[in-house]
Amino acid sequence: MTPRELMATAIVPGGGEELRLYRRGADFMILLDRAELMSTRMSGSEEALAEMTCARLHDRPRPHLLIGGYGMGFTLRAALAALDHMARITVVELVPEIIDWARGPMASLMAGSLDDPRVRLVQGDVASVIAETASAYDAILLDVDNGPDGLTRTDNDRLYSTRGLAAAKRALTPDGILSIWSAAPDPVFSRRLASAGFRTDEVVVRARSNGKGPRHVIWFATPAGPGMPQ
Repeated sequence: MTPRELMATAIVPGGGEELRLYRRGADFMILLDRAELMSTRMSGSEEALAEMTCARLHDRPRPHLLIGGYGMGFTLRAALAALDHMARITVVELVPEIIDWARGPMASLMAGSLDDPRVRLVQGDVASVIAETASAYDAILLDVDNGPDGLTRTDNDRLYSTRGLAAAKRALTPDGILSIWSAAPDPVFSRRLASAGFRTDEVVVRARSNGKGPRHVIWFATPAGPGMPQ
């Protein structure tokens, strides 16, 4: 087996945890301790996050998407492929080294996506960006940490708390979509979405693009109007 090579490390702002970028042959992976957060071998569910969200936008004109967490760029590239030239995508990434890695050792994987004229990159906390915005986004796509049951930052909990969901609801357009990726099901979070006033569609997707690998979960949540069932 080809040995794994450590390429770089980064400290998560506000958390102190160390992320490590490895390469094995043509594959890259980012680890926290022994846990693999993301890998080029498993991009299917992150791509599905974008593809299934864009399909639910029903060809609305000039959509504005917010993507929380660049990661390895799978969600961004899939969104760019699914949207026309009138779309706008704001990408918020907390860890600056993630973008350095995208433009450096993983530049071929980035495939120019961060330089697409439809894309605006913000270095910072997506929870703060959401909290400062009202009725701006047709879709908010969150692939932060490992989902609602996070691994890297306790501050990520505020994204998925009742208060965080209320902020996301305010930041969406009236018929906007909140799409949340998770490594595993979370019945407690599903109930929290309903309590926060969202109608939800919970979809199980495979980690690999070929339909194989571990099962991941995506919640597609839309604000429930007055008198509408949640």
